[in-house]
Amino acid sequence: MSTYDVAIIGSGPGGYVAAIRCAQLGMKTAIIEKYNTLGGTCLNVGCIPSKALLDSSHHYDDAMKHFEDHGIEIPGDIKINFEKMIARKAQVVKQTCDGVSFLMKKNNIDVYTGMGSFKDATHITIDGADGSQTIEAKNTIIATGSKPGSLPFITLDKERVITSTEALTLKEIPKHMIVIGGGVIGLELGQVYRRLGAEVTVIEYMDRITPVMDKMLSKELMKVLKKQKIKFHLSHAVNKVECNGDEVTVTAKNKKGEEVTFTGDYCLVSVGRRPYTDKLNATAAGVKINERGQVETNEHLQTNVSNIYAIGDVVKGAMLAHKAEEEGVFVAETIAGQKPHINYNLIPNVIYTWPEVASVGKTEEELKEAGTAIKVGQFPMRALGRARASGDIDGMVKIIADEKTDEVLGVHMIGARVADLIAEAVTAMEFRASAEDIARMSHAHPTYAEAVKEAALAATADRAMHV
Repeated sequence: MSTYDVAIIGSGPGGYVAAIRCAQLGMKTAIIEKYNTLGGTCLNVGCIPSKALLDSSHHYDDAMKHFEDHGIEIPGDIKINFEKMIARKAQVVKQTCDGVSFLMKKNNIDVYTGMGSFKDATHITIDGADGSQTIEAKNTIIATGSKPGSLPFITLDKERVITSTEALTLKEIPKHMIVIGGGVIGLELGQVYRRLGAEVTVIEYMDRITPVMDKMLSKELMKVLKKQKIKFHLSHAVNKVECNGDEVTVTAKNKKGEEVTFTGDYCLVSVGRRPYTDKLNATAAGVKINERGQVETNEHLQTNVSNIYAIGDVVKGAMLAHKAEEEGVFVAETIAGQKPHINYNLIPNVIYTWPEVASVGKTEEELKEAGTAIKVGQFPMRALGRARASGDIDGMVKIIADEKTDEVLGVHMIGARVADLIAEAVTAMEFRASAEDIARMSHAHPTYAEAVKEAALAATADRAMHV
């Protein structure tokens, strides 16, 4: 029987990063993955493939709608080779997953392929294609991630009534895709297929899309997506989804209590994700799972069993790949006797639609509810020379600072490249910068980043220069 200092169950961003850090710290490390490729949901059926399709569809949308504005004329019809687009996505996924396999070899991490489950607190059984084997681990990290959620009355046939996983491998472009859920996944994939010519209808239970983000972002994003001809039905409670051949009918009640129906050829169910602890046999190790299916942990991400830890989507908090990565490093360093830290308030959140959406820290609603005295500075992207030059004028940057101390408490952005710009806000807030600190920093001209400086100036006694 092979013995390890650390075994990680699950090879997503949290799991494989934890494995690398453990190996860097001199621990004999194993990683267990039930699928034949490493990388988990993010690399295989989540972040990476969805971004590949978002970029491909963005290029097509630009060619169809915006090239002429730049003086670029393409004679003849512009056509979509959807099969080739999906194949390119698959190649991007393969390259990325192969990269993780390379990193495992580089760091001398043993990879086991099969379903990992606890035999007891220090032994893990791995059931693979070639049979069953058991390894011993002084410490174990549970990093089994999450699966798409659904509603109790919905039957996912994975052909017409689908999750994000199937939406990434469709054989045709839908005529009318009904999206249940106005969160990140539904909006990103909805935009992909709208660009490619599908009619897209989003049905959301809450009174706004992206309900956990700042209201300004929800309002601005919906305004832009409506211009792109995505239809929205807010405050609608779906109560039935029926599939009849190639037709899907979704029934919902609006805020007046009236029953309404929607008919399309595909229905994407994107109502969130659930922690995946199936077949983990956590009870054999004595590990507690709560009523939401999450592994219970303390502030050190340690379960009630002292040598077993859990990270990523199986524990509380936002289901974000970069959160899982930070937690993977945190646990590895904790096991090694170091004293790492994670500031969960400063884990950024991003939606990769176009325009992109990004935020970090507290929303204006949260701060007002807490009774915090604040000041707010906003700056529209359309006032930037770079935005006008590129034609990406939608969106704005909003900075919220403490009224007394001027410390930045939240930054919320919508616009071109804000997925990258948010890192400036995270850096500033990690060092507890004031709005004036950001306002006094030189920002290159012309760039989108100037909007951050201008929003900081706006929060500092309304000093924005270019509005």
